[in-house]
Amino acid sequence: MYGIEIYYIPRRYVKKASVIREVIQSEFDNAYPIEAYLDSYEGYGGQGTLLSKFGIQESDDMTLIVSRERYENYITPLIKNIPNIELSTRPKEGDLIYFPLGDRLFEINYVEHEQPFYQLQKNYIYTLKCQLYRYEDEVLDTGVETIDDEIEQLGYMQTLTLIGQAITATGTATTTTGGITIPIITNMGGGYSSTPTVGFSSAPPGGVTAAGIASITNDFVGCDGIKGGSVNAILLTNVGSGYTVAPSIVISGGGGDGAVANTGLTTNTSISGITITASGSGYIENPTITFSSPPIGGITATGVGRINSAGIVTAAFIVNPGSGYTSTPTLTFSAPPASVATGSYVFNEIVTGSSSGTTARVKEFDAVNNTLEVSIVDGAFLVGENIVGSESGASFAVRLANKDDLNDPFADNDNIETRADDIIDFSKGNPFGMP
Repeated sequence: MYGIEIYYIPRRYVKKASVIREVIQSEFDNAYPIEAYLDSYEGYGGQGTLLSKFGIQESDDMTLIVSRERYENYITPLIKNIPNIELSTRPKEGDLIYFPLGDRLFEINYVEHEQPFYQLQKNYIYTLKCQLYRYEDEVLDTGVETIDDEIEQLGYMQTLTLIGQAITATGTATTTTGGITIPIITNMGGGYSSTPTVGFSSAPPGGVTAAGIASITNDFVGCDGIKGGSVNAILLTNVGSGYTVAPSIVISGGGGDGAVANTGLTTNTSISGITITASGSGYIENPTITFSSPPIGGITATGVGRINSAGIVTAAFIVNPGSGYTSTPTLTFSAPPASVATGSYVFNEIVTGSSSGTTARVKEFDAVNNTLEVSIVDGAFLVGENIVGSESGASFAVRLANKDDLNDPFADNDNIETRADDIIDFSKGNPFGMP
């Protein structure tokens, strides 16, 4: 009634300290099914689920009984020649047990091999005292997916944003009359923690109301990216049409205030909007958009694309709508830098930085967003270097290396700093007075 098939996962001691013999690095790369008797059949032992100042902690215990003969005849021959096992004749403390009923990993804390005490003049079983496993950046790669996926989102992780294949984006333009000119910022305001909303007064009946978004900068004193920035430009998604007087502009929201802008009207045909026909990839900065020139006397339009974290163009904006066009102009996106992006990383393989020599283990690769999550990082990855997979041969260049653990729910450094600055703020001066 209480029999269950578990997986026995022996620990390999890869590296120890030379003096105190402390285990510095260990791996679990083999798993063997074996029958066991669930001695603690009434439920998990231990303290159970605890709510502490460090969050929710699980402290479940479990007792398993395995046949001594079965272990020695089946598992011992399979692991005795594996390097760094250290003890193969019996189950040992520190090895893992995969418990399929709860889809959980347990660590063996103690092995009782003399209970019952010499029944029929012999020992027949091993009693394994197990506790819920606490992951400490060990390598777990048994080849059994239901086991390996237990640690996919555990441990400290860095997120690398990669550069995809270099493909130039493409698009088309439309033209209009009676649209607005470049919005001019007369007051940049401050304290904007997110993009504010930009609103234009409505066009007359039959016209089209202009639309755009604000661009925020942190390149000024007091703009540190946490307390907010200032509005430095308004990019147009549509210059509108049918206006007889220049519309008013209202900038609101975004956590800041004070930004003011105004605009004028074009006297003849200008660019009204941009449509992306191919998003491209491999960009590391927002591409510029150039337009074919209007006839003599006109003003050539300019634009800019916006990319996401994967280096793909997701939006296109008009910086200068130009004027004097007699036909629809052609537009060209600037090309992304040449890059070599090939393959797809596989879980748990070792990746190496081509310039820094930094190594890490792959946790997860998102080919759509070009992000690579890695753990057990030995060194620091450099922006621009290629990350090469040892098994897959995949190679991508690093666009951004984020050392913050985005998967750790308790990592809240920015909020902690902001709350601390509410008490004493050193960003704009010395709160204790100038010397």
